[in-house]
Amino acid sequence: MIKTSKTARFSSRAGNRRTRIGVAGTSALTLIVASVTVATVNAADATAAPQTGNVLAGKTIFLDPGHQGSAAGHNLNAQVPDGRGGKKACQTSGATAVTGVPEHTINWQIAQLVKSGLESQGARIVLSRPDDTGWGGCIDQRAAAASGSGAALAVSLHADSTAAGVDATKKGFHMIVPSLPVPDATVSRVQGGEGRKASTMMRDAFVKAGFPEANYAGVVNGIQTRSDIAAVNLTKVPAVFVEMGNLSNPDEAAELSGKQGQLKYAMAITSGILDYARGAAAAPAAPVSPVPTSTPQADTTAEDDAGLATVIPFVQQLLNTEDPEAAIALLLGQGQDVSAQILRAMLPVLYALFGGKLPI
Repeated sequence: MIKTSKTARFSSRAGNRRTRIGVAGTSALTLIVASVTVATVNAADATAAPQTGNVLAGKTIFLDPGHQGSAAGHNLNAQVPDGRGGKKACQTSGATAVTGVPEHTINWQIAQLVKSGLESQGARIVLSRPDDTGWGGCIDQRAAAASGSGAALAVSLHADSTAAGVDATKKGFHMIVPSLPVPDATVSRVQGGEGRKASTMMRDAFVKAGFPEANYAGVVNGIQTRSDIAAVNLTKVPAVFVEMGNLSNPDEAAELSGKQGQLKYAMAITSGILDYARGAAAAPAAPVSPVPTSTPQADTTAEDDAGLATVIPFVQQLLNTEDPEAAIALLLGQGQDVSAQILRAMLPVLYALFGGKLPI
């Protein structure tokens, strides 16, 4: 993380009011989040509410941050339906990154960023668990909640682990899709059609964001087909099961545990959801092969821009900007398009998740 070497001061005006921010040894991200706040407060004489979009207006998205903070007295090994006529453990505790951060916390933090970004575009968000300290439900209960939510898409966020210790050779993300057919005819139809389509588009969003496809566990082009994942075997709305990276890989663990990396993952996930939400309205469902080739989707709204994938380099530029005035200029230069709205929504949430306070 880039640090400034000396105190920097800048100011902005709203009417006759002048705001000063002192920065001493803070990260570039701190400057950016402060810039977001100042720009929002001082914009348009401080009378207009922050602009939001309507790309997802009227749509529900179900977000499932994998695992939970505590069993809270529940039996994790209680046997529940696996969607294939058998049983499996109700839940697991999840992995722990080599950085020491639990997977359930990484999943939760990134889900909060995605939630804020999607809400900035009018989406209604349903979470599978209310916090990162208590219980979140068995796998079959989460699938039932997703199915009953009426969601246009259900997204389960996880991070993989290939060893108890360090494993630097295995890296990359993958999407888990169910082997077909699934015994439940509705699940088989939905996951074999729209579920595969959504998984493919999420895969493409990760690639565009610069994340490598997994090089292990039989993953082909970022897609892994399995029969044992209850989340996709039981869910009756289109589902995407994301393994964001390998927590045993030091580089990926650091990225998944840190502010800058979590923002990048959240932007990629939000991009995949937006791409699917737009494309799903424009094209009928069709079965997709386990290793599909995606077709670029045409814009379907006047508010749309070139896609969040184009913002990833901009995010990196922001995160690497030490000059606060330059950071503000970059941010305000993005205007009020979809990408700018989502980025502005995510940054303060990100800072709050890591216990920071804006230096204002």
